[in-house]
Amino acid sequence: MRTLTAEQMREADRRCIQELGIPGVVLMNNAGLAVFREIDRGPVGVVCGKGNNGGDGFVVARLAILAGFDTRVVLVGDPAAIQGDALTFMRVYERLGGSIHSVQDETAVIEAVRGLADCAVLVDALLGTGISGEVRGAMRAAIDAWPNVRTVAVDLPSGLNADTGEACGCCVRADVTVTFQFAKRAFENPASRAYVGRLVVADIGIPEICADTASWERLSHQFALKR
Repeated sequence: MRTLTAEQMREADRRCIQELGIPGVVLMNNAGLAVFREIDRGPVGVVCGKGNNGGDGFVVARLAILAGFDTRVVLVGDPAAIQGDALTFMRVYERLGGSIHSVQDETAVIEAVRGLADCAVLVDALLGTGISGEVRGAMRAAIDAWPNVRTVAVDLPSGLNADTGEACGCCVRADVTVTFQFAKRAFENPASRAYVGRLVVADIGIPEICADTASWERLSHQFALKR
């Protein structure tokens, strides 16, 4: 199984979106759909951060509401800070009648996340592969308050270092982790299994060549010759 570091994954994304021209919004929609396949009943609680992981979470929320599931979204952060593709899907979810409980203060975060304890499944869409130092503040409060509910993690459990497989001070313990296109280097560490649960590597449309530097350079050279 091919595994990538966080930096290698970012580069694969960049090649796919910026050089091949596959829109990021397409990849995000595919990612959310892959996560939603692990959900078969509600209520569905989705806990989002303000980055692309949160955007994947908004895709899941959209699909859940369209499936007729009671859907509740907690956004840890300011909605005004959401940008790009994540903003697109947040707006779609809202236009379909979905509501967002936005919280930033640690006490409010704890109360909101604990309030999802009656859900059938929780979606962890808080933090992605960019986390490296210790998780602090509102994100730490959300993870520490996570209820004992079946959890599906988006790409990797929030708080897990994508390269080392170690918890960054705290980490969501997922029952299922749906990672995108390529497994992350973290999953090679046996210690990560306590957080990852069952691992699903989902094809979201990033060509394999985007993760193979030698093949990519040959392809880029061919592009240059054609120009």
